[in-house]
Amino acid sequence: MPVETNKIPVLAVAGPTASGKTGLAVTLAEQFNAEVLSFDSMQLYKTMDVATAKPTKEEMRNVPHHMIDVIDPAEMFSVARYKEAADRIIGEIAARGHNVVMVGGTGLYLDTVLRNIQFLDMGDNTEVRAALNEELERDGLPALMDRLRKIDPDYAAKIDPNNAGRVIRALEVYTLTGYTMSYQIAQSTREPSRYQPLILGLTAKDREFLYDRIDKRVDLMVEHGLLDEAQEWLAREPGPTAAQAIGIKEVLPYLNGEKSLEDCLEQLKLDTRHYAKRQLTWFRREPDIHWIFIDECGSPERVAEEAAAVVRASGLF
Repeated sequence: MPVETNKIPVLAVAGPTASGKTGLAVTLAEQFNAEVLSFDSMQLYKTMDVATAKPTKEEMRNVPHHMIDVIDPAEMFSVARYKEAADRIIGEIAARGHNVVMVGGTGLYLDTVLRNIQFLDMGDNTEVRAALNEELERDGLPALMDRLRKIDPDYAAKIDPNNAGRVIRALEVYTLTGYTMSYQIAQSTREPSRYQPLILGLTAKDREFLYDRIDKRVDLMVEHGLLDEAQEWLAREPGPTAAQAIGIKEVLPYLNGEKSLEDCLEQLKLDTRHYAKRQLTWFRREPDIHWIFIDECGSPERVAEEAAAVVRASGLF
């Protein structure tokens, strides 16, 4: 990979949930004098520790981590806000003489930073957003998603149809500017990126191997206090973005006495599998990603060895 010396090198560890991204990112950060910048759209939120599988202090191993546990769940948060914060943090890390390892599963956040996507200034969107939220309450998310498919089928096909925040945002952009989100993204990459990226992707050739890891993670989440976390969640009023977190909404029917715990956990495992599939679909669109197959490696240590070899061979750091 030709290294452009005028750009800040950024290593990214991407992939589906339960693939081992967090541990690999910390190991690589230790080896390459780096700090970790999360691009997980749910680990941003405070208190949602178990459901979002935030790394513990022990798992961070004294490596500085950024963009974790920084936003109140009641707050609205956007990809534009993430990019602004990430650009600032990367600049600060580089100024300290350290390297940057980004890690997460929210592909839109990663793309926005690495490709330097710029966003339109839409002015005051308060009334439009309020009207769309009222429509969401009245007609439900499927109705809004159907409208988005008619306006912008390409973007609608890329996003999670259950993510109300993304659906509303796309409709908001169209209402205020007359341009679809797809057009906005296409027009927003005219300025070159300030970063030199290397993206490592974790996946498994045997999908059942990944699904088994997901099932085991859900069982561990319950052991580590998922139900208590969800019980506390009932007392709050989360914003529309935080409310989409997988892991909380699936167990609420059990806490409300509507379903058995077994049924709720099976739904959680199924929803997480579907989410992992969507993550892989997104990252597979990236032509320059270097894939590492965790089932073939056989252990986290072997994954880390292969990843470090790729980084060294690239000349990134």
